[in-house]
Amino acid sequence: MSLQKEVFEEYKSYIENHMVENKEGALKVKYNLEHSPLFWNNMVDKTVHIPKVYDKNMMAKFEHIANVTYSIFGKIIEEYRKHEDYRALFPFSKELEELILLPRSYDGFLPMARFDLFFNEENEDFYFCEINTDGTAAQLRDLEMSKALINNPAHQHVIRKYNLSGFELFDTWVDSFIELYNTYPKKKDNPNIAIVDVLENATMGDFWEFARRFQKKGYNCEICDVRELVYKDGVLYSPSGNKIDAIYRRAVTADIMNNYDKVQDFIKAIRDDAVFFAGAFDTQIIHAKWLFYVLHLERTWAFLTDEETEFVKKHVPETREFSKNGITIEEVSNNKDKYMLKPMDAYASKGIYAAGKEYSQSDWDELLPQMYGNGYIAQRYCEQYLTDNIDFAWGDGKWHKYMNMQGLYMYNGKLSGFLMRMAEGENIIYAHENERTVPVFVVK
Repeated sequence: MSLQKEVFEEYKSYIENHMVENKEGALKVKYNLEHSPLFWNNMVDKTVHIPKVYDKNMMAKFEHIANVTYSIFGKIIEEYRKHEDYRALFPFSKELEELILLPRSYDGFLPMARFDLFFNEENEDFYFCEINTDGTAAQLRDLEMSKALINNPAHQHVIRKYNLSGFELFDTWVDSFIELYNTYPKKKDNPNIAIVDVLENATMGDFWEFARRFQKKGYNCEICDVRELVYKDGVLYSPSGNKIDAIYRRAVTADIMNNYDKVQDFIKAIRDDAVFFAGAFDTQIIHAKWLFYVLHLERTWAFLTDEETEFVKKHVPETREFSKNGITIEEVSNNKDKYMLKPMDAYASKGIYAAGKEYSQSDWDELLPQMYGNGYIAQRYCEQYLTDNIDFAWGDGKWHKYMNMQGLYMYNGKLSGFLMRMAEGENIIYAHENERTVPVFVVK
């Protein structure tokens, strides 16, 4: 038995022998989360009772996945920048392509990302679900849920027997951001930093915590709406009138383009290289769900190594545009259990995410014409890996099978932590509905 399985069995055994105690503890956890920064817009991120624990052998596997993926993405970004024929493979507007091709103000190519995947702990096979770069979020969940475990009796029992260590996602990013900033030719000793987004779409809990961490390290940092920045005489100003030297961009590219006329001061400052910002718009090449389609083209395999090409073939689900330019309605209808449909460029479960396995044939056939030719992709459905867990706080307090989705946080090319999400059964994970998040630990 592996060490991580041993730890899981310790959790499970303790829970089964102390059900009342653990139910009471779970309700305290729920109360704490509902009175934490995770409570937002009358919703709170939910959890289950057993956190995820990995051992060193499994962590080595995740490190390998992260490193190979990062290498592939760097090559794709550079190929896009250098070759017009490769750029033509992506469905970006002329305005967006212009932004993508602007020079970067730092060394490196992917400051922050999260690689979401379905990983099978039994055979160590996996499939990617999606990639997040612009606006990579949810770091606060791991922090607050780790803190809430003080009221989880099973966890308190386990940490008395095993040496578990968690991940730190805020100070680590501040250090990575400043490391990138120090490669900027116009760097200053003590830059004024702004975290920018279209604020009605922002995950403010994350923002407040990041701003506090920047301030704790001695940097002036404020949170700004990207539409309210002012560019004047070669200087970019915040809405409060402060000069901005460096930007942590949380505004996803889709939101930037949807507000294109309203963000012109920000864009002019970027074009003039008047301010440092991470990440540059070329991260959108990786963020767009169209990436999975391009990854399966021989044009991409031509500049990858043999190992990288096999990695793509084995782990990236085949993806095609759900339109007359990609795949027919008949193909997706006749093989409904093999496909899922996703919006081409969306985030936070926005738009319709539909897996054929969750629909009757008649309902599936009724849905398809609504999505065909309207900015969706058809992607090969990936089988889920399920593990036992129990939910006393939001569930029925019984053991159920939960699907696992690991999100690997990458800070400047380094695996820095996880967003571990689950959902009961083999269902699509929907934010704030069936989604459950658990903190991740490594057992030594």
